[in-house]
Amino acid sequence: MKKVLVLGATGATGQVITNELIAKGFSTKVFGRDLSMLQKLWPSIDHSIGDVFNKDDIISAGNDVDTIFQCAAVPYNQTVKKQVKLGKSVMDAALSLYCRIIFIDGIYAFGDADGIVTEKSPLLPVSKKGIVKKELNDLIFDSKYKSLKPILLRLPDYYGPTMRESSYLGPTVLNIAQRQFAMYVGPKKLQREYVYLPDAAKMAVTIASASNTGNQSWNIPGQIISGTLFIKIAKRLAHDHLPVITLNKNIIKIIGPWQPNVAEISEMYYLTQRPIYLSHTKYEKRFGPIPDTPFEQGLRTTITALQKG
Repeated sequence: MKKVLVLGATGATGQVITNELIAKGFSTKVFGRDLSMLQKLWPSIDHSIGDVFNKDDIISAGNDVDTIFQCAAVPYNQTVKKQVKLGKSVMDAALSLYCRIIFIDGIYAFGDADGIVTEKSPLLPVSKKGIVKKELNDLIFDSKYKSLKPILLRLPDYYGPTMRESSYLGPTVLNIAQRQFAMYVGPKKLQREYVYLPDAAKMAVTIASASNTGNQSWNIPGQIISGTLFIKIAKRLAHDHLPVITLNKNIIKIIGPWQPNVAEISEMYYLTQRPIYLSHTKYEKRFGPIPDTPFEQGLRTTITALQKG
């Protein structure tokens, strides 16, 4: 990689990946809709303004790069309608530029796998969002784009200094940080997998910058913890004493009409009852142990950043 264009750079994953690329010495250009935010976050690097759904905007921004990191997120409640459209815009732009392309995505395409999944586990989606995510997978690895050596990186739910309200843990961590009533989706006692975003960025850049990693997917694993312990650590660090409400399907149905992103969670609720865990094996065989910032440390950094705003 000589020069990298990061699409959706101001988002939760886009920010940490941009920062990791810069830290590793890669020439980096950021792409987004908000020039003032791009300039505020990275005053000393190249910026491009545009619409990720318009391939010509991407082509114009990427005329001097050899690699694209696709981190732009579709609003959660528009996934079914817009995810594949976004994917096609990005892939066609990459083809026109003849750039390497790295896509950031999640785990919905695996369906109700209930347990450890590897990169070779079958994609058997059971939800509308999962079906769309499988369509995105099939698009990325279509023979039309094989020469680009695309990489698909799959992340579990995440937390970190750049996290947003719309993420799965957003209603939990952001509200705890502000010492407000918080919500946790699903049973608190179950062990779930969460990745610390700066750790995810390290793995993503490691994979993207290595040889022979293209035309395949890679897991970006996190660490496993119960909701009870995760919340306990977060509340102690934030000096928060308010209760954390458990969001079950019944509560989601009640508050859904007023909170569209919460309503959309209902379809994926099975993942909170039968969690998926991403296998570390492929990554660790190639690159060694995954970065594993302790929850205590990651949550301290996250809460401090969120409290500062």
